Amino acid sequence: MRPATDADFRTRLQDWLPKLVLAPSFAATLLFVYGFIVFTAVLSFTGSKMLPLYTFVGLENYRKLWALEHWHTALVNIAIFASCYIVICTAVGLMLAIFLDQKIRGEGMLRPIYLYPMALSFIVTGTAWKWFLDPGIGLEKTMRLWGWESFSFTWIKDSNMAIYTIVIAAVWQTSGFVMAMFLAGLRGIDNEILKAAQIDGATSFQLYRRIVIPLLRPAFLSAFVILSHLAIKSYDLVIALTGGGPGRATELPATFMYSYTFTRNQMGIGAASAVMMLMAIAAIMIPYLYSELKEKA
Repeated sequence: MRPATDADFRTRLQDWLPKLVLAPSFAATLLFVYGFIVFTAVLSFTGSKMLPLYTFVGLENYRKLWALEHWHTALVNIAIFASCYIVICTAVGLMLAIFLDQKIRGEGMLRPIYLYPMALSFIVTGTAWKWFLDPGIGLEKTMRLWGWESFSFTWIKDSNMAIYTIVIAAVWQTSGFVMAMFLAGLRGIDNEILKAAQIDGATSFQLYRRIVIPLLRPAFLSAFVILSHLAIKSYDLVIALTGGGPGRATELPATFMYSYTFTRNQMGIGAASAVMMLMAIAAIMIPYLYSELKEKA
């Protein structure tokens, strides 16, 4: 009977081993991600200031949040940043993918070059672009040293244009990643469909407009979800590049949340802003996940 018992034990061990290996990471995720999401939501309904307090105040923090001019400034800035970032990054990524899909020489070298910025942290990207855009040490000074004395590029110091410097740095960092998504979609299109369209007399423009781009709909949707998520939670890039300034010209909801939670000692309002950011991300993610599950079903 021992051999049969040993076989049963090995079978049970094989069944349970993956669960045992994944259990610590699952427990850590449950505690440090979802647990703190719940904790933040609870704090948003309390009168917490410098430290957590558990005196229930209902929706008072949300009322105060939406009455703050700084919060409205952050919302306007995130609307400008997210719309420009998503549109430009998608367009650049698609153009780069179409370019590489032409089976050009040196594609194996160009792909890592385009993808390299995504390997950098947003802190590094923000610091590098801060140096590059600073009129005193960056592009403007270099151009003037080369003899173009009238050249001026002071967006990073201009309260009306500073938000667009965040867009430039963010597009530079993530357009290569979007390119990889579109390139994978392009390589997955059946060549027979394209050949049939070419035989019917379709031009290259018609080919991409009527066949290729519609077939890339899943890639467009994935890019939109990922870029929206990155835009809403943008913090380190803004802090490294502009620090939220000049003034509040580049303050976003993430920088607002940090400021009110840890600098202004208004933890309840900061938690309320964090919940609003979570709701915005959920409004994007839930329909996306629902559509993915519906397609698989």
